[in-house]
Amino acid sequence: MRDYQSIGPVPCAEDCQQIGSPDYDDDKARLECKTYIAQLKRMHKNIPFAASFGLKSFPHDFGTYTEVVVNFDDEYEDSVNFMLEVECNLPEDWDDESKKALGIS
Repeated sequence: MRDYQSIGPVPCAEDCQQIGSPDYDDDKARLECKTYIAQLKRMHKNIPFAASFGLKSFPHDFGTYTEVVVNFDDEYEDSVNFMLEVECNLPEDWDDESKKALGIS
């Protein structure tokens, strides 16, 4: 069965757009997530047939926020193993390509 595992909007040691804050920018939040997906794809080049990275929106008291997810199918062991591999090896920081894409140093 198709399922997903949420892995957050950005690498775990990085700041992200905070829904509910006065300067929250949904477009910037989506850019952060898409940049995170690109970084994860650079880290994990062999994505199995039944797995993928994606964006998922979640409701919150202050609106809707977006996170990166690993989509997988529990009927395919390699896609489950891929999801677990990603979840256990999340980057702490942006890599150089991501920093360039986001315009940070």
